[in-house]
Amino acid sequence: MLEKVLPIGLLAIAVAVGGAGYVALKAPAQPSASIQAIPVELQGAPTAETAGTKIFVIQSGTSTASFSVDEILAGSPNTVVGTTSQVAGQLALDPMQPDAAQLGTILVNARGLVTDDNQRNRMIQNFILSTGNFEYVSFTPTVVNGLPTSLSLGVEYPLQITGQLTIRDVTSDVTFDARVTPVSTTEVRGLARVSISSQAWGISIPRVPLVASVSDDVRLDLNFVAIAAA
Repeated sequence: MLEKVLPIGLLAIAVAVGGAGYVALKAPAQPSASIQAIPVELQGAPTAETAGTKIFVIQSGTSTASFSVDEILAGSPNTVVGTTSQVAGQLALDPMQPDAAQLGTILVNARGLVTDDNQRNRMIQNFILSTGNFEYVSFTPTVVNGLPTSLSLGVEYPLQITGQLTIRDVTSDVTFDARVTPVSTTEVRGLARVSISSQAWGISIPRVPLVASVSDDVRLDLNFVAIAAA
């Protein structure tokens, strides 16, 4: 049923937006290059106390970033989920001083986001997120609350990570709720989640007759695996 409804809905959008219909339904831009992490900037000069600091690199292809938004489609509740494994970032961690850990900018290549429908993908990338002009979504942490003073392998630690989230050309502060687990001395895994208002980032979601409503709340998730650099 969903596969039959979506093309009709997209056609209605194309008619509604006129000349923008072609832009919305054309083949979306592809990632311009393999995603690369922005190096984390260590605060202060290296000292004997920071000699044990390791740089952990988020693994693109293993890690995922996703969004989820609820809608009423053809009279039935539906959750749209878009996911990409084009994620990059770094964190600096000294296992002996985990409360001094530093997080770098997280990059997500929005051109890699896919849902369960190719036509919806085109609408999201070309019309909603304009990924041809704004390839990356980024999050730059500024404050991390809840860092422990000591670490135990296999133990999950709850954190709150505040920073600046940029979607298209709009930047605003958000706070992710995160759970981070040091799996080994060379591997860290985690999940970070936040709900945002699409309107707050100037994101316009087209309305069509078949879609009774679309939630303004969008959930963002980052599932990451970070490996210590050689």
